Amino acid sequence: MQHIDYMSWVIIPGLIFLARLLDVSMATVRHILANKGMRKAVPIIGFFEVLIWLVAITQVMQNLNNIASYLGWAFGFSAGTYLGIVIEEKLALGYQIVRIFTQESNPDIPDILRKQNFGVTTVAARGARGPVDLVFVVTRRNRLPLLLNTLKTHAPNLFFTIEDVRKVDAGFFPKTIPILESESTADNMATDTEESSAESDVIADSVGSPQP
Repeated sequence: MQHIDYMSWVIIPGLIFLARLLDVSMATVRHILANKGMRKAVPIIGFFEVLIWLVAITQVMQNLNNIASYLGWAFGFSAGTYLGIVIEEKLALGYQIVRIFTQESNPDIPDILRKQNFGVTTVAARGARGPVDLVFVVTRRNRLPLLLNTLKTHAPNLFFTIEDVRKVDAGFFPKTIPILESESTADNMATDTEESSAESDVIADSVGSPQP
């Protein structure tokens, strides 16, 4: 059995693959952050990205006669592109705008979204089948699944579009948790109702009791 050079055919191509996996995934995230206007993190990511790339290309240039190095480079590039997209989706950075087209059959969608602490702007418009309300919602990406789940629950056939937003300034973007807020509001309303009822009973007793 012929001896296999594991260093040339396994270890070095594997290291090239890992280097390409890291630097391409970092490049993908860097491009996405740059498009979102997050300029502070972009130079730092670019520094480490190029450093890792230099290590990978040096190994390839030293092993030009080894096809395994080329394969490691190519597979690392494709895998790094996919990994970068996955990382960016998990981070859920930035904001997105959702355009919702509502009809008379589902006019309560804006109120439902406002109760979940979304900022909602409604504009009257006209579609192919008559009048519609065009609902604009700008939300953080990490809250987008909640918004989409609400739409699918209350109006499964509702038409909407989603786009990335480069920059957001001012507006309605609460940092509180809607569930806790609603529970707190309900408790306060119950307490106020009990206090009002007690005060009414005291007033009724004092009015109805005979004077000495």
